[in-house]
Amino acid sequence: MIPPDHPRYRSLVTRELLAESARKGIVSLEGLTAHGRGESFDYFIGERTTESALLAERTAAALLLAACEPVISVNGNTAALAAREIAALQKACGAKVEVNLFHRTEERVNLIETLLRSAGADVFYGRAERLLPLSHDRAWCRREGMFAADVILVPLEDGDRCEALVGMGKTVIAIDLNPLSRTARSATLTIVDELTRALPNITDACKTLSGAERGRLLAALDNNYHLSEAIREMTKRLSHALD
Repeated sequence: MIPPDHPRYRSLVTRELLAESARKGIVSLEGLTAHGRGESFDYFIGERTTESALLAERTAAALLLAACEPVISVNGNTAALAAREIAALQKACGAKVEVNLFHRTEERVNLIETLLRSAGADVFYGRAERLLPLSHDRAWCRREGMFAADVILVPLEDGDRCEALVGMGKTVIAIDLNPLSRTARSATLTIVDELTRALPNITDACKTLSGAERGRLLAALDNNYHLSEAIREMTKRLSHALD
């Protein structure tokens, strides 16, 4: 039992949730390592949503709302941590929700799809095909889903798939706490924020953005700005810590 007054209560609860999800087969063991790496970068931004991240989240909402075929791509960690948030965002923007895994088995796909549906998401499923130009199992997707999408939100992404999707002419929105990762640098728009903070902010923006603001955000999209601002925030905090 983790006491609520523990200074790292939220972090410890999240770790317990991921560990339990790994025991159930939803999260891969490798996914636990990936979460720890991301959490270390969250320390660097003060475990908060920065101004530049909030701007990126509103820009992400504008991209999703302007899309013809938006898709939210979900892996095991995303489903375990934010199934309800994914369902809420889907309702706000009308995107398809599709499961895509690096460590792929049909059993894991079914477990994750069941979890998402139980949280209220309308999961897009059907026969998967090896359609993406990748040599591993993230190449498997649905022809009428991710393959046909013009805008794809990819939380907690692998860099090579992000590069492949951008190379196919798709607009890719990444949620990645590491602004130096291949994913962050190759995405069309990178949100440097923690998943369960970022998704509700995108959902709120989908509900509140005016047409005029959507146009301004799309016209001003500059991923280099968001990455440089995230690095500036981290550098500033590290500098203060050493003073």
